[in-house]
Amino acid sequence: MNKHILVTGANGQLGNSLRRIQATYANCVFFFTDIDTLDICDKKQLSDFVQSNKIRYILNCAAYTAVDKAEDDRENCMRINRDAIRYIGEVATAEGLKVIHISTDYVFDGTQTRPYREDDPTNPVSVYGQSKLEGEIALQHACPDAVIIRTSWLYSEYGANFVKTMLRLGKERKEINVVCDQTGTPTYAEDLAVAMMTIVEHQPFIPGICHFSNEGVCSWYEFAAKIMELAGLDCMVHPIQTREYPTRAIRPAYSLLDKGKIKTTFHIQIPPWEESLDKCLKG
Repeated sequence: MNKHILVTGANGQLGNSLRRIQATYANCVFFFTDIDTLDICDKKQLSDFVQSNKIRYILNCAAYTAVDKAEDDRENCMRINRDAIRYIGEVATAEGLKVIHISTDYVFDGTQTRPYREDDPTNPVSVYGQSKLEGEIALQHACPDAVIIRTSWLYSEYGANFVKTMLRLGKERKEINVVCDQTGTPTYAEDLAVAMMTIVEHQPFIPGICHFSNEGVCSWYEFAAKIMELAGLDCMVHPIQTREYPTRAIRPAYSLLDKGKIKTTFHIQIPPWEESLDKCLKG
């Protein structure tokens, strides 16, 4: 029997990555939606869509991700990252659906010196981080059977992201400055999409919070330098401190995620970030 899967935020990086790999899952029927076809902030519209299309899984890739803008747009950010997630949880519980929701490393304050585990204390330092944490809490309250995946530094061939920005700047300039005192791990959206589908296909469905990013560790500066190297761009990358590049929202200085749980629970193999970056750049 085919699994009917609703993908929200389908025009974003992760949604497009799920589109790209959908042919691999012959037993699944995907319903790709975005704000133009399904408003997840409208609970009745969401419920009607789920019922009329016999949805059994919701993969929520929709989010308000403008981190700096969120500082001055708190209400809208909370509406999308918290309230809509509660609606997803309530509809899922009412209809007996499985949910996989994407959250973020920004739920942590970045003051730790070892990789963050799922049960480490949260303490977001931005409106965006707070909205994503409140979304996690709302979903777990409304739908305890949901899977929440926290990820970090997402990039892909689609949309606006750090890799695409660096490629553009690398062609336009001879040198650029990138912060070197924020540490974490990039996540290739296609790798995360595969992990989500591995969880969908895993029997039994195991709820809870998991962490996922590519393997390894780097700073934004090291990430940028590797992009230039692999893309063959003659652009010098200079390391600078965060204080030299002020932003409206505070970023966690350290947000490395411990992936032990998701690897053990779902037997997921995670590639090194350099390998996945090279795959992305080669298209």
